[in-house]
Amino acid sequence: MTYPTVTVRSLLAVGALALSLTALAVFAALCPAAPFVPTGPTVSFTEYVQPASAASPPFAAILFVPVTWLPVATLKAVVVVGNVLLLALLVRLSWRFAAHRHAPTPVPTPAPVPTPVRFSLPSVPVPVLSWVPVLLCVAVALWLEPVLRTVLFGEIGLALTCVVLWDLTRPDHALGKGFALGVVAGVELAPALFIAYLLLAGRPDAVRAGLTALGSLIGTMLLGALVLPGASLDFWTLRVFETGRAGEGWTTDNQSLQGLFARALHTTEPGVGWAVACVVITFAGLWLARRAVVRKGLETWGILVTALTALLVSPVSWSHHWVWCVPLLAVLLAEGRWRTAAAVALVFAARTFRLVPHEGGAELRLPWWQQPLASPYALLGLVLLAYVAYRCHAPRTRTATRRRATAVAGQLSASNSSASTIR
Repeated sequence: MTYPTVTVRSLLAVGALALSLTALAVFAALCPAAPFVPTGPTVSFTEYVQPASAASPPFAAILFVPVTWLPVATLKAVVVVGNVLLLALLVRLSWRFAAHRHAPTPVPTPAPVPTPVRFSLPSVPVPVLSWVPVLLCVAVALWLEPVLRTVLFGEIGLALTCVVLWDLTRPDHALGKGFALGVVAGVELAPALFIAYLLLAGRPDAVRAGLTALGSLIGTMLLGALVLPGASLDFWTLRVFETGRAGEGWTTDNQSLQGLFARALHTTEPGVGWAVACVVITFAGLWLARRAVVRKGLETWGILVTALTALLVSPVSWSHHWVWCVPLLAVLLAEGRWRTAAAVALVFAARTFRLVPHEGGAELRLPWWQQPLASPYALLGLVLLAYVAYRCHAPRTRTATRRRATAVAGQLSASNSSASTIR
């Protein structure tokens, strides 16, 4: 029997994670407003009372009934440990997701070219040493604001993102692909945009997965109607259209287009301008996602564009909803865009929207120069959509041209060397 070798790197990784978790515990203890209190709809199988701030379908309350069986202290411990483990799972899924991208037309080369190092996950059982980068990434990712807020406030964003990412990266022919996505859409409505993405992807298997997701979403609605008929009728006919029920959309915690427009226009009701922008971004985002997949073969960016679009057009996208920053950073690193990844990580770690005045409605009186600080995630999402649009329309990047020229030069050099040898 062979045993895994303990290396300096593995010890450093474990130490970094332990230090990060210790710092997180100290931070939660010293900041009175930081420790989470898991909350949710009060639910039983005979009565459903939805708080005014809740915006999830009744199926979500039914799904989380077992949570109410645990004591509060136990529930807090389970949520913290569970979210840290889910972050590790999300890191692994993000690596596999980043390695899933494929170039549509690889450039042929006469001689084998060394493959650049990429973060990827093997299909064989993972040895102990392969967890070293996972532990390091978890230690760092804990301090990204969306992740930190999810852990401290007991949110479920990491769990939902893991399920969606796992389901979307399964092979197209996998049995039941799309079912888990539909269940997640039954818990939070924003991921339903991925169903439209699958239906528009242009591949029969993807369309089949989209129809499966749509069927499971309808199944969650029917289950909610069966268990809580009155609440389901009230939600799907009235409450689903009340976008203000989730909270005050103009606060800096809301990093969607509604929050950006409300703060920029200094009004609590952004009105028609915001609605038109949401419609345009929705159709443009879905079209861009399909174009990224069909024209360029960039399946990862198709999924990321859909996620960014859903976060932008959702009436309320609290900062902890942006845990999609983890797979986004994984894709950027896998593509070798280290500077861009560092800049994106800085945006998600800086917490600039907490630095601007945000008490007593001060968000509605911010000067123009503070607007980018108040809406960093929304502006970053728009910039990334523009970047993908440019990338999809560029006939050939300079990097690809340079690689082809280098390959041709290497071939000519090899030919000249062979000719000299023959002489």
